[in-house]
Amino acid sequence: MIRIRYPIFVLAGFLAILAPRAWAGTPTESLKTSIEKIIPILQDPALKGDSKSEERRAAIRAVASEIFDFTESARRCLGRHWESRSDQERQEFTRLFGGLLERTYITKLESYAGEQIAYTGETVNGDLATVRTKILTKKGSELPVDYQILRRGNRWVVYDVLVDGVSFVANYRAQFNKIIQTSSYEELVKQIKTKQERL
Repeated sequence: MIRIRYPIFVLAGFLAILAPRAWAGTPTESLKTSIEKIIPILQDPALKGDSKSEERRAAIRAVASEIFDFTESARRCLGRHWESRSDQERQEFTRLFGGLLERTYITKLESYAGEQIAYTGETVNGDLATVRTKILTKKGSELPVDYQILRRGNRWVVYDVLVDGVSFVANYRAQFNKIIQTSSYEELVKQIKTKQERL
C-alpha cells in the first residue's frame, strides 16, 4: 500500500514553490517569488468552498505542472528499476506518478492555514541546489524543510523535498522497491492507479 505521511502544514510549503516562471537569480530568490504567487490562490475568497474546488485545483495544478520535474522525481523514486523500463513505461510511470503527487498534495494543500516559511540558507553545487527553510506553525513550533532543486536550462525545478531530514523521494523509493520485489512492476502501476482513483 502506497502511503503519504507528511503533515498538512508541510505540504503547504511543498507546493508553495511551484510557480510558472523562468527562474533567474538564486534558488532561494526563486523560491520566495514562487511562494508569493501560489499563496494568493489558497487565500483567494473567490476560490474558497466546495463549489470552487475544481477551479481552485486547476489553478494549483497549472502551477505545479510548470515547474516540478516529475520525470526526475519519478526516475529517482524508481531507482534501479527505472533502467529496466522501456521508454513507453517510463512515460506512463512519470504521468501516473506526477498525477499521484498532484492529487495528493493539492488535496492536502487546501488545508493550508497561513503557516509561515523562514529561509535559513542555500547550497549550490553546479546545476544542483538545496534551499533550506523552516515551517513556522501557529503553535510556535518549527519544522525544517529542505528543497532539492536542479537547473533545467534557464530555470530551477524541484525534484525532492526533505521534511525533518526525511526525503519524500527516498520514502517513495523504499515503498516502490518493496512492491516490485515482492510482486511486480505491474502491481506497482496498479496500486498507483488505485490510489489516484481514491484521491
